[in-house]
Amino acid sequence: MQFIYVFLGWEGSASDSRVLHDAITRPNGFKVPAGYYYLVDGGYTNGEGFLAPYRGIPYHLSEWEGRTPSNKEEYFNMKHSKARNVIERCFGLLKGRWSILRSPSFYPIRTQGRIITACCLLHNLIRQEMSVDPMENLPIIEDGQNTEEGMDNENILNATQEPKGRRRKWEAFEEEVLLGVLEDFVARKQRCDTGAFKQEK
Repeated sequence: MQFIYVFLGWEGSASDSRVLHDAITRPNGFKVPAGYYYLVDGGYTNGEGFLAPYRGIPYHLSEWEGRTPSNKEEYFNMKHSKARNVIERCFGLLKGRWSILRSPSFYPIRTQGRIITACCLLHNLIRQEMSVDPMENLPIIEDGQNTEEGMDNENILNATQEPKGRRRKWEAFEEEVLLGVLEDFVARKQRCDTGAFKQEK
């Protein structure tokens, strides 16, 4: 629940994919460590270092209350959402802690950027130095930007722009992740059918 990269300067109306594309194409921009990937929401596409959920299938945790997934795609989306929920909690905690981030700012743009950076750095310091964060159990302020609504066609990594070798390597890795999720889904389904299945909290 800490921020590892902060990229400032784009207006709030800019699409997430456009901002991320700018961040990763800068000379000293955002880098994904080799062998790792980030979970991204439906506003992005799959690409090397970024793993998105299936589109058109229930995703948000609130959609899973009182029901269980019926196929591997739904199961993958549920697991993806649970893992990515920490991102929403992190942003909610940041805005809950620093009220200056919750209202319009009339400071110059450069000052606004410094305020955001300072809030993120202080947030990280608190997370590192305090064994218990008093803000963590308070209601989280929803970020509200994790939907597919308003998604544009400018995906962060268009398949035609990536070198073929890198694209195939990433597709193979993505397939490996999905197969692992499928195996877990099948095993849980079998336990459910035999009455040995317990729904996770």
